[in-house]
Amino acid sequence: MSDADDRSTARRALIVIGLVLATLAGLALVWETRRVLIWVVVAAFFAVALNPLVDRVQQRFARRRAPATLVVFLASFVALAALGVLIVVPLLDELARFADRAPDLVRETRAGRGPIGELLERFHLRRYAEAHVDQFQRFGGQLGRSTVGLVRGTVQGVAGVLTVVVLAYLMVVQAPRITAGTLALAGGARAERLRRIGRESARTITGYLSGNLLISLICGLATFVVLALTGVPFAAVIALLVAIADLIPLVGATLGAIVAGGAGFLHSPTAGVVVLVFFVVYQQVENHLLQPVIMSHAVRLNPLTVLVSVLLAAELGGLLGALLAIPAAGIARVLFREFVPANRQAGSVPAEAGPGDRTGGPAPSERPRSGRPGPAGGRRPGRPRDGRQPAPGDQDRPPGGD
Repeated sequence: MSDADDRSTARRALIVIGLVLATLAGLALVWETRRVLIWVVVAAFFAVALNPLVDRVQQRFARRRAPATLVVFLASFVALAALGVLIVVPLLDELARFADRAPDLVRETRAGRGPIGELLERFHLRRYAEAHVDQFQRFGGQLGRSTVGLVRGTVQGVAGVLTVVVLAYLMVVQAPRITAGTLALAGGARAERLRRIGRESARTITGYLSGNLLISLICGLATFVVLALTGVPFAAVIALLVAIADLIPLVGATLGAIVAGGAGFLHSPTAGVVVLVFFVVYQQVENHLLQPVIMSHAVRLNPLTVLVSVLLAAELGGLLGALLAIPAAGIARVLFREFVPANRQAGSVPAEAGPGDRTGGPAPSERPRSGRPGPAGGRRPGRPRDGRQPAPGDQDRPPGGD
């Protein structure tokens, strides 16, 4: 092997090693900044969802972008605060009432009376609790020591929410400039394609949000009916909590079932069992029927794609993956339709052409009844209509001489 070949091989090896190291460094950077990247992705999701509403407010009420965005964000914040008041105030009243009744409940439970005491006696849990008092005390001490971690997580969560809100606000305000700059760099047909992709992607995200809200509304109404029939107090507030929790795909109904089931068991064991059975059945119906069907119409995906994308994304990305699975699948469909040629989307085998689909050829009624088409598209010269072989002297006759 010559020196030139050795240098070329070494150069290629260095290039491959450099690409591998650059890829590893990029993955390490993404992993270290994953929290910030998650905030940016969630903020972009909400910015795309709120951008059409901001455009309408800007066109009708405010000429400038920043005031219109501020009005929309303040309206959203007021709506969320109103929901919080509707949920928190009754819960605080119930907690205060529970705190007043706590000593009596403890005495009844120890004596095996009351709903909780009867439940413990029925399942022989009171003896188990009395036999493992020391373990429960140690577990309570561990929970007390983990309060610092809980407070730290709460502070980080509040900081994350504020960061997402600020990022979403800035994205919505700067959206026209970002869009105009990107389209100016693309230019021509690419700009039109990018504009079309952005419009379809925004429509996909908006459809996902509307479909998810519809599913949560159905879950909340069904929960309210079940709680009202079983006589559980504060049925409306609990149903609202369940509807908000149901915004989370796949696991939202489970979180709501914990809240509603706990309220049902506090009311009576029968109500608790009925509520748990309802949620077991409803979660299967929602995951395998409501969500695929509603999302298929809202995001324009078939139900199988919706279900498979949510399952895979939840397995790979956890809660965030489950939240972004359906819009990501819808955006992937938009990109596939834009960048894959139409003939490849339809399949490699072309459909049979109709009478008017053949370019350059006459319709069947205009073609000769017999004979194969010649060079000019008609009968072969000198061949009679009845299919007989021409006579030796007939080949010299001009076409149509008979």
